[in-house]
Amino acid sequence: MGTFAHKEYQAFEEKVKRTVYLDNLSPQVTVPVLKMALGQFGKVVSAQFIPNYIDGMNIQQCALVEMETAKQARSVVTDTTMYPFMISGMPRPVRARPAELEMFSDRPVRPGRKITCRWVDSKDPDYEIAKKLKSLTRKHYAESLFLLKHQLEEEEKLAKQQDEFLKSNYEKYDMLDSITADGTVKQVARHYYDVDITDD
Repeated sequence: MGTFAHKEYQAFEEKVKRTVYLDNLSPQVTVPVLKMALGQFGKVVSAQFIPNYIDGMNIQQCALVEMETAKQARSVVTDTTMYPFMISGMPRPVRARPAELEMFSDRPVRPGRKITCRWVDSKDPDYEIAKKLKSLTRKHYAESLFLLKHQLEEEEKLAKQQDEFLKSNYEKYDMLDSITADGTVKQVARHYYDVDITDD
């Protein structure tokens, strides 16, 4: 039994080395989109999103993506760190880093590790420590929620700026295309510079 548990944990550790953690993913990204985007780095074995436990917030997603080899996983991390990597129109590039053991909800128990849980009575010396931990957990949750809301507002502002920038550029290109098509550019060039501009 101990040998089996040890082998199972070793296999899990190898899986972690082949896996990358991605965040800043658009809420519109799906598993097929993720697999297709990372397919350029190698074979994607599996992809799963990490559940979002904060209800009612359209926040960016996080995912664990297992590649076929550890080398491919390192390539994802290296390339996405060196160059902006965009998936499904997220206004900021996707971030990637090596996965860690604690990121997996289905991780096996480390061989030899024992965890015990017990109810703590108010007279127990550990009661005050448990109370402080509970209070810190609530405080951490409130701070995380505030930071996520702030980040969402920043993302929405950035997305709006990018949208306006794209519309402005499209209008410029559309104007250039129309004055090129109707011959205005050729007439101006001949009139002022005595230059013959071809369509090439």
